[in-house]
Amino acid sequence: MSPRMKHRPAPRPTAIGPLLGRGAWTARLGLAALAAALCPAAAAAQIRTPETVLMPEDPRAREAQERYGYSQAVIAGDMIYLSGIVAGLAPGETDLKAAYRRAYQAILAILARAGAGPGDVVDVTSYHTDVVAQIDALADVQKQFLGSPPPAWTAIDVDRLLPDGGLTEIKIVARRSRPAPKAGQD
Repeated sequence: MSPRMKHRPAPRPTAIGPLLGRGAWTARLGLAALAAALCPAAAAAQIRTPETVLMPEDPRAREAQERYGYSQAVIAGDMIYLSGIVAGLAPGETDLKAAYRRAYQAILAILARAGAGPGDVVDVTSYHTDVVAQIDALADVQKQFLGSPPPAWTAIDVDRLLPDGGLTEIKIVARRSRPAPKAGQD
């Protein structure tokens, strides 16, 4: 080994991890705290309040959702997160598309209350009790209601849905394009 090339031991990892030294980690925490202090509106936009949590207007549906502890949708900043809407066949019904049309009518009504429309949907997740038998009917109805270009979509096969008789549950994420209408104006 030449006198110029001295052996240096490898740096030891810190408690934070091998890539961040203590100084870099502290600086990042300080910047995050500063950003939160300077942008309280952004932090407040993520809080669930009566104004940002949509509950059903129907008293029976509202009672059921309050019993289980979930809402129809939550508005977080400019994003809207809908709880899953379960589609099922009506008594004597055999047409899956009719069930999916009812589900999408309910979805669009919730989106309207939240300040969005079908073109604002960015992500769909559907849970199917028989994905192979149900996917084509849902795709047809979804295209009819959401139009083109299509949103992102993930279809998942599951064993069972609640309530009993549920065939497909549709969960939506949308971007809020306008302020939600005031109560009585929608």
